[in-house]
Amino acid sequence: MSVTGKRGVGVPVILMHDGEGTIVTVECKNGDLYRGFLDETEDNFNAVLKDATKTTADGKRVQIDHIFIRGSQICFFVFPTMLKKAPMFKRVKAWRKHRGNAKGDAARGQAAAIIRKAMARQLQLKSSVLPPPR
Repeated sequence: MSVTGKRGVGVPVILMHDGEGTIVTVECKNGDLYRGFLDETEDNFNAVLKDATKTTADGKRVQIDHIFIRGSQICFFVFPTMLKKAPMFKRVKAWRKHRGNAKGDAARGQAAAIIRKAMARQLQLKSSVLPPPR
């Protein structure tokens, strides 16, 4: 499992998915700007905007109902400031705090399970060997 999600995607992709349903600005490699409602996104940065305004590099404006923008043609997104408080950032902070284990649990894997089981067995033996309190 990655830091930011089960599918192994990174922070920018998660932020882009969190931005769905908001008004965004997208700049493309050819200099065109699109500002509109971010309807749908994909992990490869493909995006669908509704009720968008296209501003070409020379300043002309055109209203567009629906537009699909290929991810490889996108330079950057401008998201609303409300996404600064996105829950994804809390997961990243927890991941950094616990050195890669976002939940803060003990290590994972077969070796870690064997060690936990042995430690539990030792605690159980200690409690059975001690004399009862007086």
